[in-house]
Amino acid sequence: MNINPSEQELGAADAPFYLPQDDEIDVFAAAYTNRLPVLLKGPTGCGKTRFVTHMAAQLGRPLYTVACHDDLSAADLIGRYLLKGGETVWVDGPLTRAVREGAICYLDEVVEARKDVTVVLHPLTDDRRILPIDRTGEELEAAPGFMLVASYNPGYQNILKTLKPSTRQRFVSLEFDFPAPGLETRVVAQESGLDPDRCAALVRLAGKLRALKGQDLEEGVSTRLVVYAATLIAQGMSTDRAILAAMVEPLTDDEDTKRGLLDLVAAIFG
Repeated sequence: MNINPSEQELGAADAPFYLPQDDEIDVFAAAYTNRLPVLLKGPTGCGKTRFVTHMAAQLGRPLYTVACHDDLSAADLIGRYLLKGGETVWVDGPLTRAVREGAICYLDEVVEARKDVTVVLHPLTDDRRILPIDRTGEELEAAPGFMLVASYNPGYQNILKTLKPSTRQRFVSLEFDFPAPGLETRVVAQESGLDPDRCAALVRLAGKLRALKGQDLEEGVSTRLVVYAATLIAQGMSTDRAILAAMVEPLTDDEDTKRGLLDLVAAIFG
């Protein structure tokens, strides 16, 4: 298989830090209780994956995370026959394992996968909750605790890579965005160990950079990158160097754009 799904099994005490922005925890928990699939929509790096990891730990469910890409096929998710020790054996994919075990399966950036993937998901997103496996003739009924979660970035996808309405309407949807400045400052301080005042300045810069999305920048700076910058500063790196490495260079390769961004940094940090 050409994917490396991550599997995690954490208890509530091990849940990674997550600071809710609204009622997303309550909505997700209600969806889980009522066996409903969930679709997370929002920009890259705004906390969608961290949220799913946090909720899996809070609910006490194993988590299979699959980073979707152009070559990801239905067979990668379901499984395939492989040669092992001179014999041909069936090996479950991450989706099949989650269905059998009653785990949460999280498909990150699902629209990046091949079109046959969404067709496979449909029987799992209605009251049937089944996964037909044509290669083995099985029709798996999802074990108690199974939950399907998918995410994508609507602002980044083009018309060729989007979810059809018939697929979107099979999910309960939660919309994510970057946290309000006060919340984001708390998140950055918690994750990096940098003092809140300096984190607040980085968050102000992030807000200015995000305002350039669609103009000079294809994507705004993520909360993840702000945390990276703060972490470097907390470890002794100069503020200017940390910002260049974590909040400017990852956004663009264009030298003129970089110079414009650095002018903005100078205006905020002096």
